[in-house]
Amino acid sequence: MHSHINFGYPWLLTYAHLLIALTALALWLLGRRLHWSRLLLLPIAAVTLWSFAAFLVVRFGLDINGRLPLPTPSFLASGSGKVLDMGAGSGRSSIMVLEGRPRTTVVALDKFGTEYVRHFGAGESGEEVIDVGRRRLLANFRAAGVEQRASIQPGDMRKLPFDAATFDAVVSTYAIDHLDRGGVASALNEASRVLKPGGQFLLMVIAKDFWVNFTFGPLLLHVHTRSAARWVDLLHDAGFETIEKGRRPGAFYFLARKS
Repeated sequence: MHSHINFGYPWLLTYAHLLIALTALALWLLGRRLHWSRLLLLPIAAVTLWSFAAFLVVRFGLDINGRLPLPTPSFLASGSGKVLDMGAGSGRSSIMVLEGRPRTTVVALDKFGTEYVRHFGAGESGEEVIDVGRRRLLANFRAAGVEQRASIQPGDMRKLPFDAATFDAVVSTYAIDHLDRGGVASALNEASRVLKPGGQFLLMVIAKDFWVNFTFGPLLLHVHTRSAARWVDLLHDAGFETIEKGRRPGAFYFLARKS
């Protein structure tokens, strides 16, 4: 079923490095044939090696278009509960929860606005973004065989359309860190509000570690990266106690509990 799931990240993000590597390699071979100077061939060789290595990082290290595993077994260890996915996008984190915890249900929430289009592209001409988002989410849920346990809710994570204490757990992956400072605080406060007392919040954010900087450099400047300690402080300010934190390739994860 994995082959039918399309999380929608553009090919430029996943295969651009390979295209650069092949182009640079062809140029290097041409230069060798024409006896270009070593001062010219060395930079071309360096670009070839970097771009091929960066492609391997994207494909096998970060695995951007692959399924996400749950980063910790401590998330919803009971195996059941009602979960909110804040900023669900094309369903990668929702499927992570539904597959990792087969007795859960998930509400996949996304604003389906300009950020959605920037990351996943628009649909057919004249198709509303919200309809594009619903269609893609539903197709991925069906491909993963989890559509019976998932529902889709348009909405803004900074002002959630749910009553207080609605969910047993909340998850958000690579979404909240795209907000500005005020937006982050609002989203974390809303996550706390809709959680039941003692409910868990699993937060995953981009960390600009060596591998991300090596692979993408300034291309991720639009992401508001913060230190792990700063995220712990922000979670505390929103009423959470951080009970576990760790690293994934290019990411931090935090498991917090509503105080």
